[in-house]
Amino acid sequence: MHIQFAELPVIDQDRAKAFYTEHLACQVAADQPMGDGGWRWIELTFPGAVTNLHFVKRSDDSPGAEPVLVLVDDNVEATIAALSARGVEIITEPQEAPWQPGRTVAEFRDSEGNRMVVASK
Repeated sequence: MHIQFAELPVIDQDRAKAFYTEHLACQVAADQPMGDGGWRWIELTFPGAVTNLHFVKRSDDSPGAEPVLVLVDDNVEATIAALSARGVEIITEPQEAPWQPGRTVAEFRDSEGNRMVVASK
């Protein structure tokens, strides 16, 4: 058993799709019309991951206060540096995880105001 997709609240699907494909190397698994309101079923894949990312409509445009997802990466420092160089808002720089000594974590905000964690393995 595995999780097929995680839902991520977004305001602008095209902006979110561009953010995740350009900054985090996601690939588009699906982009199909869904209903009459112009909303689409967009599903993205992360390199090497089983669980996909699916966009759901966000109820407001307030930035998220709590992390939405934890992304596991081999080199947190390099990933955060690359995101920062591209103008992505970094919330916390790489540091040791207070709940797990020896594990590095950092946080950034995506194009839709979601707070995201990047953690080492």
